[in-house]
Amino acid sequence: MHGPDDAAEQIAALLDGIVRRQRRASREGFGESVTHGQFRVLRTLDRADRALRLSELAAQLGIVPRSATSVVDDLEAAGLVARQPDPHDRRATLVDLTPDGRQILNTLREKRRDVMVSQLSRLTDAEQQTLAHLLHRLAED
Repeated sequence: MHGPDDAAEQIAALLDGIVRRQRRASREGFGESVTHGQFRVLRTLDRADRALRLSELAAQLGIVPRSATSVVDDLEAAGLVARQPDPHDRRATLVDLTPDGRQILNTLREKRRDVMVSQLSRLTDAEQQTLAHLLHRLAED
């Protein structure tokens, strides 16, 4: 390594590889039936703990409403989310997880956790604590 730019590039590449491997492994058994974008929608709806307007969902995901509509269309066709009229605004539509959507999300989360546990098993407890500490520092706003 020749400097901070090289280190930054190497770290970025390593993190990208780890994330890709984890995503790929957590989807095993689902094929490509749930994309990363769809997973993000399911996770966002779950964390909201209530039905969200499409515009709210898009804002929380940091995407344009048109893109959110497209992802929700696919998830609705798969039976993982359901649309319902907003009782407070007839022009708006609410989106929420279906029981199947919640089950798939839980299964994907369990698989993701299992993959991470497997990856972390190569590290000592002290190394895991150090890694968690460093990642928290990097994740701070």
